[in-house]
Amino acid sequence: VQLQASGGGLVQAGDSLRLSCAASGGQFSRYAIGWFRQAPGKEREFVAAIGRSGTIKYKESVNGRFTVSRDNAKKTVYLQMNSLNVEDTAVYYCAADNVILTAPVRTESRYYEFWGQGTLVTVSS
Repeated sequence: VQLQASGGGLVQAGDSLRLSCAASGGQFSRYAIGWFRQAPGKEREFVAAIGRSGTIKYKESVNGRFTVSRDNAKKTVYLQMNSLNVEDTAVYYCAADNVILTAPVRTESRYYEFWGQGTLVTVSS
């Protein structure tokens, strides 16, 4: 499966953005989709993920501000980001984890086989 992330941009602290991860070339519903981010000079980190059955996990610092959802008919996963702050500045990547329907959502990037190209989110103070 191929993934393409989009929706990044430059916003001010407190603003919102919605990222999209569009899939092609595979059976989208067979994958859990995760969002990861990498800030300058830092390691890539887990942000949020949604499983095949809709189970969701969030990084603690984004819980309550970010919402992940999926539309299997459109082969797209969304990451709605509200109340953005400067610490959210990073390149955001979506990735696909081929799992069984009842598998728990995983937060480790090593389990995600397919990755999109990333979209830059810059939050100014």
